[in-house]
Amino acid sequence: MVKTPTDSRQSADGKILAVFSYLSVFCIIPLLFKKNRPFIRHHGKQGLVLFVAQVGAFVGHIAAGTWFLSLCGVILTGYAVVGLSQVLHGQCARLWLVSDIAEKITL
Repeated sequence: MVKTPTDSRQSADGKILAVFSYLSVFCIIPLLFKKNRPFIRHHGKQGLVLFVAQVGAFVGHIAAGTWFLSLCGVILTGYAVVGLSQVLHGQCARLWLVSDIAEKITL
């Protein structure tokens, strides 16, 4: 995980909206309202990738019922907790694998 410094004003203003990025379906709120702010856009995209992956793991678990998909859900929830922690500290962290996919999203 690589941390990049952010403008303190930017992180202070955007923390509340950026928190929504990692709260399941609410990840769409910051992307709709403040996608022009880099701090919020960064976390919003990562939250969107996590949400889609969590839905996929949930559907896969319902369909197949394997322990592996349950483990994926736990790992994805852990990623969301790490993301929330980074938001509250005002940092833009690159979550492994998630950020690579998130950077490919264009808004």
